[in-house]
Amino acid sequence: MRRSRLFGLLAAGALALTGCSATVGPPEVTFYGDGHTVDTGPAVHCDTLVRDCDKHPEDIATLKVRKGMPVQISVPSEVSDTPWLVNVEYADANGKSQIKQQFFAPGSTLAYTATPGGADNQLVVVEVQQIGAAYAADQAGNPILDENGNPQLVARAYWSLQIQPQ
Repeated sequence: MRRSRLFGLLAAGALALTGCSATVGPPEVTFYGDGHTVDTGPAVHCDTLVRDCDKHPEDIATLKVRKGMPVQISVPSEVSDTPWLVNVEYADANGKSQIKQQFFAPGSTLAYTATPGGADNQLVVVEVQQIGAAYAADQAGNPILDENGNPQLVARAYWSLQIQPQ
């Protein structure tokens, strides 16, 4: 009887360890717009230093969203615990492309609502970018600085939603 308990415990421990060692894929982002939801993995996902990248263009998501309607974004803690941002492209009432960007500090939020900037405007692309620990550099390896003198950071992953107008 003791022997069967011991084997049972060993088997349960082996199953637990097997489950813990399973590799988990890159995080998914959820986009919700106009009554529809899509979960997607990143189109590009790199290590923190942006040296080793996996590309998955098939993970670029699409949703049908009417003019003037927003898209809600939900990111997992793997993204929200790092610097991340949202790029929103929309067409204004005259059809001219407009782009806006929202940056989020680590741990500040798990969600964002992308709006088209007006009832007559149409969202075109909504993109989430996770910032890595690398910065943009010139040919000599010197950091490329922004207008405030800060190094331009590089996205290590991005999730893209292409809007299909209804």
